[in-house]
Amino acid sequence: MRKIPELQSLRGVSELKYVNADNVTRYRAIMRLIYQQYQKLNYWLKPEFIYEELMKWKLHKNYTLEQCQIDLNQLVEWGNLTAQHDGGERVVTVEEYLRKKFRYLLTPYSIEIERMLESLESIRGYGGSLEPTLFDKIADTLNKVSGNAGIYEPGEALEYWKTLINVFQTLHETSVDYIASLQTGMAEELMATDTFLLYKDSITHYLQDFIQALQRRSYKIEGRLHRITTGVREIFFSAVMEDEWLIPKLEQSVSKEEYLSELQDKWSSLNRWFLGDEDSISDSVLLERATKEAIVKVVKSAVRIQEKKRSSISRKKDLDHLGKWFYNIDELNTSHKLAAYAFGLFQSRHLQGEDIRGSDSKEMSMWQETSISRTIRSRSRKKNERQDSDAATDNSKLKKQFREAFLIKQKQELQFLIQMVTIRAINIAELGPISSITRLQLLDLISRCNASSTSSIQTSEGVQIEMNTPLGNNRTLLRCEDGTLELLNHNFIFTVMNHRAWEGQVAWLSAGQ
Repeated sequence: MRKIPELQSLRGVSELKYVNADNVTRYRAIMRLIYQQYQKLNYWLKPEFIYEELMKWKLHKNYTLEQCQIDLNQLVEWGNLTAQHDGGERVVTVEEYLRKKFRYLLTPYSIEIERMLESLESIRGYGGSLEPTLFDKIADTLNKVSGNAGIYEPGEALEYWKTLINVFQTLHETSVDYIASLQTGMAEELMATDTFLLYKDSITHYLQDFIQALQRRSYKIEGRLHRITTGVREIFFSAVMEDEWLIPKLEQSVSKEEYLSELQDKWSSLNRWFLGDEDSISDSVLLERATKEAIVKVVKSAVRIQEKKRSSISRKKDLDHLGKWFYNIDELNTSHKLAAYAFGLFQSRHLQGEDIRGSDSKEMSMWQETSISRTIRSRSRKKNERQDSDAATDNSKLKKQFREAFLIKQKQELQFLIQMVTIRAINIAELGPISSITRLQLLDLISRCNASSTSSIQTSEGVQIEMNTPLGNNRTLLRCEDGTLELLNHNFIFTVMNHRAWEGQVAWLSAGQ
């Protein structure tokens, strides 16, 4: 079950009042200044220091130290600052003695609020990304949790827990944000322009690689979640709590029962994300569906742009030429013939039927031939008579042939990739005669790298391919089994980034051979 928020967590947040107060500029300037000093490990600040630094910003011309002191007291009242009496100052006059001097420190709430405001200022859209390697990190961590069988070194369980939750949170947030970025108005406008055709292939391949990784690795995570029994999970939570309580803390506001409840809630979220529950399907399935829908949307947008370009072709020159042609004709009959050729062709309908000829005589007119009966399907809304459905066609042999052909092609492409990874860096001029499949694969790599802003891509096998354009646009000849192709002498660098995925692909190829 999802955790129901407590009444205390739904209270009014007085610490946020300074964000929308009447003198918001002054309050926010003070808070931002104290927060910047906090990041520099300068915690307790005096009013004189705060006032002098604020005046350097030149935000307020008639701002005084007394007004600054009033604003600081107001922030203390709202709970944004903590005030402490400054006993280190020497008192010279009676007036200074009667007036207490304070130092100010940010409260934990205010630190998080300023961090949030600082991050909000840098937001330029949803952002996000799709990182398949995060699935491997989650699977490896779950494997360590189940493999240790409750025996952990000091601090090891807490390290596993932080890695698991941080990676899971990053995976969820970045993937959801990236899919959401494809639904924004800016993305809709981009998908309606010709510029989008340059990004179409790279976005499609990016989404397809993520779906393949999600389909392959989510099942591994599901299996490892099923292997972690209730007893193993409880032992793991106990070890995490012990590691957490070994860390000395001056402020321990959370009890062990509350911390254990928090661990269980986060584990339930992880479990529900990959396995779902009785009432709903898993979030991983929803993410897969959303990614597929994004691919369909990208492809449809590209098709729509291409159709629009084809339909908007101007026939001004053709009609101008035809008009001059008519103008230069002197005879009326010739004009009639030209009009018949230009405008007399109508869209035809093709009706199928068995051609039964009664005679082979050339003199017989088509009107003398025997008519061909053809039943035409009704276009009315009336329901046709029910017909018996035919048995489903067995296409298993055809599917097997297609599958074998696909596997052969995939193995050939993987063999080329393995060869390139072994060499690591190569120019097109250094390639010998290659097959047509390799040529198509190489041209696809060039197209995808050109579409990428960094001129590099990462394949689903875990290999990063970086393409460098030659100096002076040097060209070369690529010799293929079906001809010779002239193109730029690009330089490619192949680097294995995900060793686990790459080793799995190599092992699959070796097993198949």
